[in-house]
Amino acid sequence: MITYSILSNKGKRKINEDYTGVVELPGRFVFLLADGLGGHGNGDYASRFVVEHIRQLLLENPETSMEKCIQDSQDRLIEEQKRLKAENSMKTTITVLEVCEKSARFLHVGDSRVYYFRKNKYISRSLDHSVPQMLCMSGRIREKDIRGHEDRSKLIKVMGMVWNAPKYDVSETFNIGKKDAFLLCSDGFWELVEEKTMSKLLKKAVTPEEWLSAMEREVLRNGEGTNMDNYSAIAVMI
Repeated sequence: MITYSILSNKGKRKINEDYTGVVELPGRFVFLLADGLGGHGNGDYASRFVVEHIRQLLLENPETSMEKCIQDSQDRLIEEQKRLKAENSMKTTITVLEVCEKSARFLHVGDSRVYYFRKNKYISRSLDHSVPQMLCMSGRIREKDIRGHEDRSKLIKVMGMVWNAPKYDVSETFNIGKKDAFLLCSDGFWELVEEKTMSKLLKKAVTPEEWLSAMEREVLRNGEGTNMDNYSAIAVMI
Protein backbone atom coordinates (compact mmCIF):
# COMPACT_ATOMS: atom_id res chain seq x y z
CA MET A 1 0.00 0.00 0.00
CA ILE A 2 1.29 3.46 -0.93
CA THR A 3 0.22 6.64 0.85
CA TYR A 4 1.42 10.15 0.12
CA SER A 5 0.96 13.82 0.94
CA ILE A 6 1.84 16.99 -0.99
CA LEU A 7 2.92 20.41 0.23
CA SER A 8 3.68 23.56 -1.80
CA ASN A 9 4.10 27.10 -0.50
CA LYS A 10 5.37 30.32 -2.07
CA GLY A 11 7.37 31.23 1.04
CA LYS A 12 8.12 34.96 1.06
CA ARG A 13 8.13 35.27 -2.73
CA LYS A 14 5.38 36.87 -4.83
CA ILE A 15 4.60 33.74 -6.84
CA ASN A 16 5.15 30.02 -6.41
CA GLU A 17 7.36 28.69 -9.21
CA ASP A 18 7.27 25.13 -7.82
CA TYR A 19 4.79 22.65 -9.25
CA THR A 20 3.89 19.09 -8.23
CA GLY A 21 1.89 16.23 -9.69
CA VAL A 22 1.00 12.59 -9.12
CA VAL A 23 -0.10 10.01 -11.69
CA GLU A 24 -1.70 6.81 -10.41
CA LEU A 25 -1.63 4.03 -12.99
CA PRO A 26 -2.34 0.29 -12.74
CA GLY A 27 0.59 -1.09 -10.74
CA ARG A 28 2.53 2.16 -11.08
CA PHE A 29 2.74 5.47 -9.22
CA VAL A 30 4.64 8.43 -10.65
CA PHE A 31 5.41 11.42 -8.42
CA LEU A 32 6.59 14.67 -10.03
CA LEU A 33 8.13 17.83 -8.61
CA ALA A 34 9.53 20.78 -10.56
CA ASP A 35 11.10 24.07 -9.49
CA GLY A 36 11.06 26.86 -12.07
CA LEU A 37 14.21 28.95 -12.21
CA GLY A 38 13.28 32.17 -10.47
CA GLY A 39 15.78 34.40 -12.21
CA HIS A 40 14.34 33.76 -15.65
CA GLY A 41 10.86 35.25 -15.34
CA ASN A 42 8.87 32.30 -16.67
CA GLY A 43 9.78 29.72 -14.07
CA ASP A 44 6.22 29.10 -12.94
CA TYR A 45 5.12 28.50 -16.53
CA ALA A 46 8.03 26.11 -17.20
CA SER A 47 7.52 23.97 -14.09
CA ARG A 48 3.78 23.62 -14.72
CA PHE A 49 4.32 22.94 -18.43
CA VAL A 50 6.78 20.08 -17.83
CA VAL A 51 4.81 18.38 -15.06
CA GLU A 52 1.52 18.60 -16.91
CA HIS A 53 3.06 17.41 -20.17
CA ILE A 54 4.48 14.32 -18.44
CA ARG A 55 1.13 13.67 -16.76
CA GLN A 56 -0.67 13.87 -20.08
CA LEU A 57 1.78 11.50 -21.78
CA LEU A 58 1.30 8.91 -19.04
CA LEU A 59 -2.47 9.21 -19.00
CA GLU A 60 -2.63 8.80 -22.78
CA ASN A 61 -0.24 5.85 -22.76
CA PRO A 62 0.42 4.32 -19.31
CA GLU A 63 3.27 2.22 -20.73
CA THR A 64 5.34 5.27 -21.71
CA SER A 65 8.81 5.15 -20.13
CA MET A 66 9.92 7.95 -17.86
CA GLU A 67 12.98 8.50 -20.03
CA LYS A 68 10.71 9.20 -23.01
CA CYS A 69 8.47 11.42 -20.89
CA ILE A 70 11.38 13.59 -19.76
CA GLN A 71 12.94 13.83 -23.22
CA ASP A 72 9.62 14.63 -24.88
CA SER A 73 8.76 17.30 -22.32
CA GLN A 74 12.23 18.80 -22.80
CA ASP A 75 11.69 18.94 -26.58
CA ARG A 76 8.24 20.48 -26.18
CA LEU A 77 9.55 23.03 -23.69
CA ILE A 78 12.19 24.16 -26.19
CA GLU A 79 9.44 24.52 -28.81
CA GLU A 80 7.32 26.50 -26.36
CA GLN A 81 10.24 28.83 -25.64
CA LYS A 82 10.54 29.58 -29.36
CA ARG A 83 6.79 30.06 -29.75
CA LEU A 84 6.73 32.61 -26.93
CA LYS A 85 10.12 34.12 -27.86
CA ALA A 86 11.39 33.17 -24.42
CA GLU A 87 14.50 31.18 -25.31
CA ASN A 88 16.45 32.68 -22.43
CA SER A 89 13.80 31.90 -19.87
CA MET A 90 11.26 29.16 -19.12
CA LYS A 91 13.65 26.76 -17.42
CA THR A 92 12.94 24.32 -14.62
CA THR A 93 14.19 21.36 -12.64
CA ILE A 94 12.28 18.05 -12.71
CA THR A 95 12.41 15.23 -10.19
CA VAL A 96 10.52 11.97 -10.65
CA LEU A 97 9.89 9.04 -8.33
CA GLU A 98 8.50 5.95 -10.08
CA VAL A 99 7.11 3.17 -7.88
CA CYS A 100 6.07 -0.09 -9.53
CA GLU A 101 4.63 -2.59 -7.05
CA LYS A 102 7.78 -3.87 -5.27
CA SER A 103 10.41 -1.69 -6.90
CA ALA A 104 11.27 1.98 -7.35
CA ARG A 105 13.68 4.31 -9.09
CA PHE A 106 14.11 8.02 -9.53
CA LEU A 107 15.07 10.36 -12.35
CA HIS A 108 16.00 14.02 -12.18
CA VAL A 109 17.44 17.12 -13.82
CA GLY A 110 18.57 20.01 -11.63
CA ASP A 111 18.71 20.33 -7.85
CA SER A 112 15.25 19.27 -6.68
CA ARG A 113 15.91 16.11 -4.69
CA VAL A 114 14.56 12.64 -3.99
CA TYR A 115 15.48 11.15 -0.60
CA TYR A 116 15.13 7.45 0.19
CA PHE A 117 14.58 6.12 3.73
CA ARG A 118 14.42 2.52 4.95
CA LYS A 119 13.09 1.71 8.41
CA ASN A 120 13.29 5.42 9.30
CA LYS A 121 16.95 5.67 8.32
CA TYR A 122 18.27 7.88 5.53
CA ILE A 123 19.75 5.70 2.78
CA SER A 124 20.46 7.85 -0.26
CA ARG A 125 19.45 10.85 -2.34
CA SER A 126 19.69 12.13 -5.89
CA LEU A 127 22.80 14.20 -6.60
CA ASP A 128 22.24 17.84 -7.55
CA HIS A 129 23.24 19.16 -10.94
CA SER A 130 24.81 22.20 -9.31
CA VAL A 131 28.22 23.81 -8.85
CA PRO A 132 28.42 23.00 -5.10
CA GLN A 133 27.51 19.35 -5.75
CA MET A 134 30.33 19.10 -8.28
CA LEU A 135 32.72 20.72 -5.79
CA CYS A 136 31.64 18.16 -3.19
CA MET A 137 32.11 15.23 -5.55
CA SER A 138 35.62 16.46 -6.40
CA GLY A 139 36.48 16.67 -2.71
CA ARG A 140 36.83 20.45 -2.61
CA ILE A 141 33.98 21.00 -0.14
CA ARG A 142 32.12 18.76 2.31
CA GLU A 143 28.57 17.48 1.89
CA LYS A 144 27.29 19.75 4.64
CA ASP A 145 28.79 22.77 2.87
CA ILE A 146 26.40 22.42 -0.08
CA ARG A 147 23.65 24.02 1.97
CA GLY A 148 24.17 27.75 2.02
CA HIS A 149 27.07 27.71 -0.45
CA GLU A 150 27.50 31.01 -2.30
CA ASP A 151 27.02 29.22 -5.66
CA ARG A 152 24.05 27.15 -4.50
CA SER A 153 21.79 28.54 -7.21
CA LYS A 154 24.20 27.86 -10.08
CA LEU A 155 22.85 24.84 -11.93
CA ILE A 156 24.69 23.02 -14.70
CA LYS A 157 21.74 21.00 -16.02
CA VAL A 158 18.08 22.04 -16.28
CA MET A 159 15.03 21.48 -18.43
CA GLY A 160 14.82 24.19 -21.10
CA MET A 161 18.55 24.35 -21.69
CA VAL A 162 19.47 23.00 -25.14
CA TRP A 163 20.71 19.41 -24.80
CA ASN A 164 23.12 17.71 -27.20
CA ALA A 165 22.43 14.46 -25.32
CA PRO A 166 20.04 13.46 -22.50
CA LYS A 167 20.90 15.39 -19.33
CA TYR A 168 18.71 13.52 -16.86
CA ASP A 169 20.12 11.06 -14.32
CA VAL A 170 18.40 7.73 -13.66
CA SER A 171 18.95 5.68 -10.51
CA GLU A 172 19.16 1.92 -10.51
CA THR A 173 15.85 0.15 -9.94
CA PHE A 174 15.80 -1.16 -6.38
CA ASN A 175 13.46 -3.33 -4.33
CA ILE A 176 11.24 -1.68 -1.75
CA GLY A 177 9.34 -3.02 1.23
CA LYS A 178 7.32 -2.09 4.29
CA LYS A 179 8.45 1.01 6.19
CA ASP A 180 10.28 2.42 3.17
CA ALA A 181 9.69 6.13 2.57
CA PHE A 182 10.60 8.80 0.03
CA LEU A 183 10.73 12.56 0.03
CA LEU A 184 10.74 14.67 -3.14
CA CYS A 185 11.51 18.33 -2.45
CA SER A 186 12.67 21.59 -3.97
CA ASP A 187 15.78 23.37 -2.71
CA GLY A 188 13.65 25.83 -0.75
CA PHE A 189 12.66 22.85 1.40
CA TRP A 190 15.80 20.71 1.72
CA GLU A 191 18.08 23.66 2.42
CA LEU A 192 16.20 24.27 5.68
CA VAL A 193 15.84 20.75 7.07
CA GLU A 194 18.76 18.33 7.43
CA GLU A 195 18.71 14.59 6.75
CA LYS A 196 19.08 13.67 10.44
CA THR A 197 16.01 15.74 11.24
CA MET A 198 14.08 14.21 8.33
CA SER A 199 14.80 10.74 9.75
CA LYS A 200 13.97 11.71 13.32
CA LEU A 201 10.63 13.20 12.30
CA LEU A 202 9.87 10.23 10.05
CA LYS A 203 10.31 7.88 13.01
CA LYS A 204 7.67 9.80 14.96
CA ALA A 205 5.18 10.10 12.09
CA VAL A 206 2.36 7.65 11.41
CA THR A 207 1.22 9.17 8.12
CA PRO A 208 2.87 11.14 5.29
CA GLU A 209 0.82 14.17 6.35
CA GLU A 210 2.29 14.05 9.86
CA TRP A 211 5.82 13.70 8.52
CA LEU A 212 5.40 16.57 6.07
CA SER A 213 3.80 18.86 8.65
CA ALA A 214 6.60 18.23 11.14
CA MET A 215 9.25 18.96 8.51
CA GLU A 216 7.43 22.12 7.42
CA ARG A 217 7.55 23.42 10.97
CA GLU A 218 11.31 22.88 10.92
CA VAL A 219 11.61 24.66 7.57
CA LEU A 220 9.64 27.66 8.83
CA ARG A 221 11.64 27.81 12.07
CA ASN A 222 14.98 27.73 10.26
CA GLY A 223 13.82 30.17 7.59
CA GLU A 224 12.34 32.72 9.98
CA GLY A 225 13.52 36.25 9.26
CA THR A 226 14.80 35.42 5.78
CA ASN A 227 13.41 35.98 2.29
CA MET A 228 12.26 32.37 2.10
CA ASP A 229 12.15 30.74 -1.31
CA ASN A 230 9.20 28.70 -2.56
CA TYR A 231 9.24 25.32 -0.88
CA SER A 232 7.50 22.14 -1.98
CA ALA A 233 7.62 18.48 -1.03
CA ILE A 234 5.92 15.15 -1.61
CA ALA A 235 6.14 12.57 1.17
CA VAL A 236 5.57 8.93 0.19
CA MET A 237 5.26 5.94 2.52
CA ILE A 238 5.15 2.26 1.59
